[in-house]
Amino acid sequence: MNLSVNGKEYEILKLLGKGKGGYSYLATDGGARYVLKQIHHEPCDYYQFGNKIEAELNDYKRLEKIGISMPKMLDADTEQERILKEYIAGDTVYDMVLRDTLPEDCLQQVKAMCELLYPAHTNIDYFPTNFIMQDGILYYVDYECNNYMDEWNFENWGVKYWSKTEEFLKYVEEHS
Repeated sequence: MNLSVNGKEYEILKLLGKGKGGYSYLATDGGARYVLKQIHHEPCDYYQFGNKIEAELNDYKRLEKIGISMPKMLDADTEQERILKEYIAGDTVYDMVLRDTLPEDCLQQVKAMCELLYPAHTNIDYFPTNFIMQDGILYYVDYECNNYMDEWNFENWGVKYWSKTEEFLKYVEEHS
């Protein structure tokens, strides 16, 4: 299967994951590898969306300004609702938690992100599938962000999924 972004074709190699707002695929142009995200409009009973592609573009700019480590947005096709991102290779924090291989440095780096995010009145989606460690750097591979609320910060929500807590194990059971 091929998908295009602004007229340039990319071969889809595999599905990387499905989120609240879209499907992320590993893609290639015959040379480099990329992540191609296709926005979807499937219902999500716990989250309200406006214009998803516009939100992705705005969230990327917001996080870039804050200084969060994340893949570069390389192109955006607003008409087809597709985004081309830099590919960050590596295991997700979710996979590392499952295998009991999460380096302590990951927690230190996500807390350092919080030190940038909170003064900017911003939360990100701290769920561990949204983070990949590559060459010792923790990347937030999603662009979703929201205005800060204590309820959804790392300490009150995200941390529940960064170790084998009851919440994490319940999620694994429900999604295996």
